[in-house]
Order: sequence, then C-alpha cells, then structure tokens
Amino acid sequence: MAATSKRANRSGFREREYSKTSVWLGRIVVFVLLIGAWELLSGRAFNAFWLSKPSLIGRRIVEMLGDGDLWYHMSATLQEAIAGLAIGMVGGTLLGIGLAFSGIFERWIYPYMMALYSLPRVSLAPLFIVWFGIGLSSKILMVVAMVIFVAFYNAFEGMRNIDKDLMDMMSTYKAKWSHKLRWVVFPSITVWILTSIRLNIGMALIGSVIAELVGSNRGLGYYITYSSNMLDTTGIFTGLVLIMLIAVLLEQCVLLLERVLLRHR
Repeated sequence: MAATSKRANRSGFREREYSKTSVWLGRIVVFVLLIGAWELLSGRAFNAFWLSKPSLIGRRIVEMLGDGDLWYHMSATLQEAIAGLAIGMVGGTLLGIGLAFSGIFERWIYPYMMALYSLPRVSLAPLFIVWFGIGLSSKILMVVAMVIFVAFYNAFEGMRNIDKDLMDMMSTYKAKWSHKLRWVVFPSITVWILTSIRLNIGMALIGSVIAELVGSNRGLGYYITYSSNMLDTTGIFTGLVLIMLIAVLLEQCVLLLERVLLRHR
C-alpha cells in the first residue's frame, strides 16, 4: 500500500502543470544568471580572448544585422537545414513504415540499416562536396544523411508499438491500406514522428554546419570557419549563439504543431 502511494505521488509530481508565468520567469532568471556570470568572469577569472563576452557577441550580431551579413549567412543555413530535415523526415518515416509492413523482408534489411547508421556521417561531407560541389545540393544531402536514420528508427519503433488488435479489427472489416494508414497507423505514430522532428532539429543544423565547414562560401558554418582563421573568438561564439537561437525557434514551432495535432489526446 505504501509503495502504491509513493508511485501515485511520484506520478502526480511529474504530471503537475505549472503556470506559463512561472515557467518563463524561471527561464529568464536562468538566462540572466548564466549570461551575467559569463560577462562578469570574462576578463577577470579567465582571458576574454578565449571565451569572448556576451556584450561583444551582442554587438557583433547588431553589426551583422546592419551590414546584411546576418541574414546572408543565416538564410543559407536555414535553407539547408529545413530542406534536408523535410526530405530526411519524409524518407525516413516512409522507410520505417514500409519496412515494418514488409514481413520477412524486414529481417533481411534491418541489419544493413544498422550498419549504415553506424557510419560516421561527418566523414561523408568531403565525399558530398567532391560529388556535388560546394552548392546547395551537397549541404542538403549531408543534412538528409544526419536526419534520415533518426526518422526511420522512430517510425519503425512506433509501428512496432501499434495495438495489434486494432490492426486485426481493421483486417476483419476488410479495410483498405489507405484506411489503416489514416485511422490507425498515422494517429498511433504521430507522437513518435513529432519526437523525431524535435531530435532532428539539432541533427539538421549540425549537418548543415559540418557541410559548410568542409566547403562553402556562405552560411553560419562558413562564418565560424572564417572567424577561426582570423583568430576572432567573438565571431566563433556569435555563429554558435545564432545556431542555438535557430534551434530554439524551430523547436518552438514544432511544439506549436504538437499542440495542434495532439489537442484531442
């Protein structure tokens, strides 16, 4: 009885809802503490050359905004990341669903998917540059290579967790595959797909930046490389901060989509 009570209390604690005001207030306090500590310690506890300062990074962002460099580099990285994310998510999700329905074919192919997943995708970036040049295609392919396996495994596991009784009932009523996908499969794996998107936001940005580091003439990865060659620590951290801001904004968009799609759950 005591164990049951403890589990109930623990579950209630995890499911507790907090007001938006307290959440945002906490986030602001954490942000101010971290940025304030960085600003105060830089130049005092350690050399400002190594980690720059938030004030210098903010000033650099304003300068980039004024001369047009901010959107010039951010737009390239965003275009690569979003295009690669979309292609990788669609391809990986369909591959996961198809393989889950393929019967014995799944047993044949699955080990090779794991073998491909184990490849260090970073090493593919130079190959993509050689094959497709330093244009947009090589960057998008790099992002797809980073994203597609996460989408595949989430869709595949989501399919394995579908209630078999529902599928059997649909088969009993001789439902078409399109009806099974619409009424059982997609509603069941929606949470898995949304989780996959959230995980892949970071993977997509990493892939685009890696491709830009290897060979590019624009983008935040290029800006970081250029700043590194110039021993411009502030420029390096500016690029990193902008990448983090993009990731946070994209995740907020996914959270809004999640609220719309899962509002009836």
